[in-house]
Amino acid sequence: MDLPRGCPHAANAALLAEGTVAEVVLPDGVPGMAVLGHEALKELIGHPDVAKNARHFTALREGRIPDGWPLRTFATVAGMVTSDGEEHRRLRSLTGKAFTARRVEALRPRVERLTAGLLDGMERVATATDDGVVDLRQHFALPLPLSVISELLGVDEEFRDRLHVLSNQVVSTDLGPEEVLAANREMVAVLGAVAASRTRQPGDDLTSALIAARDEEPDAGADGGDGGDGGDGHDEGREGVRDRLSEPELIGTMLVMIVAGHETTLNLITNAVRALLAHPDQLDLLRSGEADWADAAEETLRWDSPVSFFPFRYPTRDVTVDGTLIPRGTPVLAGFSAAGRDPAAYGPDADRFDVTRGDRARRDVRGDRSGRGRFTTRHLSLGHGTHYCLGAPLARLETTIALRQLFTRFPGLSLAVPEQELPYNPSFVSNSVRELPVRLR
Repeated sequence: MDLPRGCPHAANAALLAEGTVAEVVLPDGVPGMAVLGHEALKELIGHPDVAKNARHFTALREGRIPDGWPLRTFATVAGMVTSDGEEHRRLRSLTGKAFTARRVEALRPRVERLTAGLLDGMERVATATDDGVVDLRQHFALPLPLSVISELLGVDEEFRDRLHVLSNQVVSTDLGPEEVLAANREMVAVLGAVAASRTRQPGDDLTSALIAARDEEPDAGADGGDGGDGGDGHDEGREGVRDRLSEPELIGTMLVMIVAGHETTLNLITNAVRALLAHPDQLDLLRSGEADWADAAEETLRWDSPVSFFPFRYPTRDVTVDGTLIPRGTPVLAGFSAAGRDPAAYGPDADRFDVTRGDRARRDVRGDRSGRGRFTTRHLSLGHGTHYCLGAPLARLETTIALRQLFTRFPGLSLAVPEQELPYNPSFVSNSVRELPVRLR
């Protein structure tokens, strides 16, 4: 898995041309596999014999993965992204109430005010520079989702910037072992400080609610264990699973919420702005009302997914996905950015950015007697099934508001450098550029 030196989609297309499932070499020579095709990825995600819990990761279980491995955090963090069955449902239910459609919609006025204030600030920065150039990623796409998720979690202002830096290191795949260990230790320490602050002064935020779940007494009859069953199967049917959080689960849940709650939306907003500036004909459709800003967000999720290859899933026995054998215990990457441009799913123009794609596909379905339509627009970039992204409604709300206000406020917005010169993140997990210099007028 090479780090992207430029746009990763050409490499994805070359891999996909070889097949929908590929053998890959992960950092430090660890063998793994990647699933790149849309239907193959959907099959993997929903497969009953594919798990998320790292006890199924053979090389890790056998002690062949060092502590400083750059992807180890993805495998070992305690929380719902690394759990299955009843354990996953328990952890998801503790956080899910904060992300219901009703509660997210109630955030709309706050997101709109934050967006307007950030646009004011971006204009002040641009005015203060000699060339009028401002990094839209740093001054707009980053602080919007970081502020929203921090407020939801009750993260005090003093911790936010450092948490972003550490989150960026967590999703990076080019750090050395010492840097990985240092970042993980500091992330746990900072999140512990956030939890301590909310313990002293609880509020109407998700962290306070999680702390209450951590500290409450177990239900009668609970087994009082640490959430693991030590077996080879999933956690379905376990009796006495308690509803409270352990300390590692509290920190792990906070870590996942911080990273997923702002890094992915940061990438989504950045990628959407970059796509629209590179496709002025599509921007004209949005401005004229022929397409909706929500359509631009969905097409960006498909066309330039904010996550490229997400670690990990593990077969609990040898499984075959689209004709390719994946041995038991193999770490498998979910290739969201490759699947989003799979011609078998999206047609021969899969690599074309088209904000009307969803509307055309809906018309095709209505005209297709089979009721299926020829091609799909149901991208997998936010997951599928039981592990569907909990924060999807919030990411969509933030991105839609951000795009509408940005291009309404600055109709002359333009890239300040050629698109091919934009530097990419040094990661095959996070998919975006490191900076987005623009001129507002």
